[in-house]
Amino acid sequence: MSKKDSETKEFHAEVRQLLDIVIHSLYTDREIFIRELISNASDALEKLRMTQLTENKVFEGDLPIEVNITTDETAKTITIADYGIGMTRDELSENLGTIAHSGTKAFLEKSKDGAKPDVIGQFGVGFYSAYMVAERVEVYTRSWQEEGEHLRWESDGASGYTIDEVEGQKRGSRVVVHLKEEHEEFAKTERVRGIVERYSNFVGFPVHLNGERVNTVDALWLRSKKEITEEQYKEFYQFTA
Repeated sequence: MSKKDSETKEFHAEVRQLLDIVIHSLYTDREIFIRELISNASDALEKLRMTQLTENKVFEGDLPIEVNITTDETAKTITIADYGIGMTRDELSENLGTIAHSGTKAFLEKSKDGAKPDVIGQFGVGFYSAYMVAERVEVYTRSWQEEGEHLRWESDGASGYTIDEVEGQKRGSRVVVHLKEEHEEFAKTERVRGIVERYSNFVGFPVHLNGERVNTVDALWLRSKKEITEEQYKEFYQFTA
């Protein structure tokens, strides 16, 4: 593989600082990383939907607009994938590494005041919550653009990350979380199902877990009051609280 195809970069200083906080956090509700990765996948699908309104050519334009989660207890992994907008090589670096977004700084400021990691998504840097449970993380991605590359980003959350070319990645992004031994529970189907139902039940796109649909997509505010049960109201308000 040529130097052009594979590159290793250092994390921006503030990203390293953020990762250090997340990795060494004593926060117990580490399950929120699943919520954050699903939220990112949903955002990518929404961006694709908007792009399709203005662009005639979208790579693999007939792929389903959905989030797919797979667990593997043997490999000790959980994978969250979308057929969304995907990322270019530059976007991988910008979004996951070298450039400190304003959200990174804002989260670091809040952390000084004792903010818990569960608020990380409010600052647009929820991806890094995966490192509360991860030994390392891989992101496979392919941009919506016709000339896009098939890429893999990989990091153990230490000093930096590697980007290289891979074959066969469909449009969108696939995040593979390699779990630490003490967090292998997140490779169990039923454990993950409960988390999705608790945090991501009203995500605006279908969410599948190991091939089975697990979320409620219907927007309650678009339905007649007569069609909505009291239990659905309770579930929705619990989700948005």
